[in-house]
Amino acid sequence: MGSLPFTTSDLQTSTSGVWSSPTLLCTPLMGTTVDQMLIEMRKAKEIGADIVEIRLDCLRNFNPRQDLEILIKQSPLPTLVTYRPIWEGGQYEGDENKRQDALRLAMEFGASYIDVELEVAHDFNMSISGKKPDNFKVIVSSHNFHNTPSSEAIGNLVARIQATGADIVKIATTALDITDCARIFQIMVHSQIPTIGIVMGERGLISRLLGPKYGGYLTYGALEAGAISAPGQPTAKDLLELYNFRLINPDTKIYGIIGKPVGHSKSPLLFNASFKSVGLNAIYLHFLVDDVAKFFNTYSTPDFGGCSCTIPHKEAALKCMDDIDPIAKKIGAINNICRRPDGKLYAFNTDYIGAISAIEDGLRELNGKAPGGTESPLAGKLFIVLGAGGAGKSLAYGGAQKGARVVVANRTFERAKELADKVGGKAMTLEEVEHFHPEEGMVLANTTSVGMKPKIDETPLPKHALKHYCLVFDAIYTPKDTRLLREAKETGAVIVYGTEMLIRQGFEQYKNFTGLPAPEELFRQLMEKHA
Repeated sequence: MGSLPFTTSDLQTSTSGVWSSPTLLCTPLMGTTVDQMLIEMRKAKEIGADIVEIRLDCLRNFNPRQDLEILIKQSPLPTLVTYRPIWEGGQYEGDENKRQDALRLAMEFGASYIDVELEVAHDFNMSISGKKPDNFKVIVSSHNFHNTPSSEAIGNLVARIQATGADIVKIATTALDITDCARIFQIMVHSQIPTIGIVMGERGLISRLLGPKYGGYLTYGALEAGAISAPGQPTAKDLLELYNFRLINPDTKIYGIIGKPVGHSKSPLLFNASFKSVGLNAIYLHFLVDDVAKFFNTYSTPDFGGCSCTIPHKEAALKCMDDIDPIAKKIGAINNICRRPDGKLYAFNTDYIGAISAIEDGLRELNGKAPGGTESPLAGKLFIVLGAGGAGKSLAYGGAQKGARVVVANRTFERAKELADKVGGKAMTLEEVEHFHPEEGMVLANTTSVGMKPKIDETPLPKHALKHYCLVFDAIYTPKDTRLLREAKETGAVIVYGTEMLIRQGFEQYKNFTGLPAPEELFRQLMEKHA
């Protein structure tokens, strides 16, 4: 069954949930000795977790009475005790009665929660009936390591879990597609008792981050990246510091970057810090998307305010848009999508604005003028664009729009000519550029990958040819200081870094998302520190 789009009523329920306490952050302890676990507990408290999960099945030599008393009584945080058997994805292979005895013991020693599997929950709950301490809760869990079933099947599963006498429902499924998370969000929003809904795997990451939006009882955050207790689990530190977990609530607007792969993107770092700095109730996530159309159809409520778009989706996403900025349409690629209040998707290409505005300010500096301004210093300039791919198109169209005389050079002449014709410019091959200098003071923009890591000693144009240019821009930002830019600087040209295009296109996206000017200083500091 496909993923149903959210309805507005789903989201309204989330605002007036049955219990409105904030989603708790639980850190699993994976130590193999009691001493290790005691150290991990203290670390979890320092990081800012609310609860620790004691995974008894990780302990090498487990002595129930002695170890449980130490772990529970010495924990600086409330404890959730889990003794996961091999048949439910854990490590315990021993006697079932002994396993359940240990869980009952945990209850007696003062654990706040225990997690017991659906298969045995009914009998287990019968065995502790009437003996439960006041503030003690039983989580009844079901784990599916294959897929995420239909909404109907998940609904039936919740009913089965509730029927065992569970205090808290826990459902963990596996994401085959990011849209699988929507079915778990629906369950959390509509559930009548506290529910933990987790979709495992990298495609399920948003289910772990958006618990506070959809009323999840708790989410899991690992102590460190190597110590995850289930696939796709983020670290507690990232939840709190990168994604501002404590600031997310039912009214939080959701933004993100769609791509494949996408985990390496630094955009969440920039946007989340910026949203936080101005007190905007919004979050920016990594969206690992396989099928763009399915993604937009599933997450179609106004809560999903828009996204940045990276490879391989810049062209595919075009087909899903209701409206496209005229220049973005000509370029044939988009990187910024906003959902308007009427639900329609409007797309922009901020790459060209980022690059062109950086080049314009470089030229203004050369002419002794202040940055910004209405007249473009590119007007009338001979503007040579190397490369006719996505970035080449952005610069060629952007330059033409500002009144520059555009020349497109590409390895294959046909591709150069196709783009040059569209922008009313000239075309040539890359080889010809070296000896092309009908005038002095030309402007050069490299959008090819020549000079990019790892081949950092290459350059698209020999140094002697650079003396005819007054400004040189390189779209490459790994490394920041390419050989092309170093040599251009030595010949006396003004240089503009690729990182400048990156930062400025980010400013533009921020403005499109929020209607506010970007906190430019903060963006620059973060880029300097992390990129």
